[in-house]
Amino acid sequence: MKDKKSLIIYFSRADENYSVGYIDKGNTEVIAEYIRDITGGDLFKVEPTNPYAKDYNTCIEEAKERQANHDAPIKENVPDISDYEVIYIGAPVYWGDMPEEMVTALKDIDFTGKTVRVFTTHEGSGTGSIPSQVRNICKGADVDSNALAIRGSSVSGAKNRVEDWI
Repeated sequence: MKDKKSLIIYFSRADENYSVGYIDKGNTEVIAEYIRDITGGDLFKVEPTNPYAKDYNTCIEEAKERQANHDAPIKENVPDISDYEVIYIGAPVYWGDMPEEMVTALKDIDFTGKTVRVFTTHEGSGTGSIPSQVRNICKGADVDSNALAIRGSSVSGAKNRVEDWI
């Protein structure tokens, strides 16, 4: 996979995070950057139109509301994926699922002929149902069954694990 043209699409949130406290860069972003460093791929960060609160508990309430209402507009659409062979999709696990912003970002894209690889950050949920969500949302994709799950509290030492996965 290292020699294929790759795009890394991810959602990540800094500020106060579960188990790790306040961080300047979100855990999923750290993993996305590892993937970029290993593959030479391009990064695309999915960002909410309305940023989440900095404190964890308020953020959780906002995320629950967005998930329940399926209402999570994003600042910018994913760029054209037609030139890419492999699409990495990364997100933290929110109650077993990916953040609603990722659904917004991915739902209208034609992934026909693309290999999709899923990675998550979590604090005990593993990949949750994100791989099956991606299979349902990413129409036409060949979704690799070998998803990567990294605990948010251990992302700083996970680059070798990411490289082994790739």
